[in-house]
Parts: sequence; C-alpha cells; structure tokens
Amino acid sequence: QVRLAEAGGGVAQLGGSLRLSCIASGRDSSNNNMAWYRQGAEKAREMVATMTPSGRADYRDAVKGRFTISRDLANNAVYLQMDNLKLADTAVYYCNLAVPGWDYWGQGIQVTVLP
Repeated sequence: QVRLAEAGGGVAQLGGSLRLSCIASGRDSSNNNMAWYRQGAEKAREMVATMTPSGRADYRDAVKGRFTISRDLANNAVYLQMDNLKLADTAVYYCNLAVPGWDYWGQGIQVTVLP
C-alpha cells in the first residue's frame, strides 16, 4: 500500500518561511515525478511545483522565485521550501506521486499565512 506522509505545515507570518516534507512508503518513487499541489478555500486544486527524477523542476508562476522543490531519491522524499510567504499561499498542500495511470496523494497539510 502506497502512503505519502506530509509534515511541516502550520502558521507563518506574511513574508515568513515554512518547509514541507513528504515521505513515500510502499513504493519506490525514484523513477516517477513527484509534486506539490494546493487547494485554497473554495478553489480548485492547483499544481505548485513538480520535479522529475532527473531533477527538472517546474513551478506555477505565482510561486516562482519564492518556493523551491527538492527531492531525496534514496529516501523517497520530496520537499517544498516556501519563502516570502504571501496571504494567497494559505491553502491545504498535498504531496503527489505520479505513476503511469495513477496519482497517489497525501492526506494534505494546512499552511496558513497571517498578516
């Protein structure tokens, strides 16, 4: 059974930083893309950042220059360093593991940015 365990969310002040982590178990993720998505209140889930096994990263425009995705392939982990947080970053963040024909999701972790 594949499980994605997220950690590191919480509350930050405007302009502050948080670091999210996600550890995959039950499957080797080293050959698959991993990503972070988020869903704000009454909004659709959106891709925040994604990284291929070779280390190529893509970001949504709103977080470019502020967020950094990284992976530890040996430990089936993906991280999201979030700096210069904005109020609009408040959302539930989800870890994603994409394998052919299926997406695995974490349970979600709340990130709240306060003014």
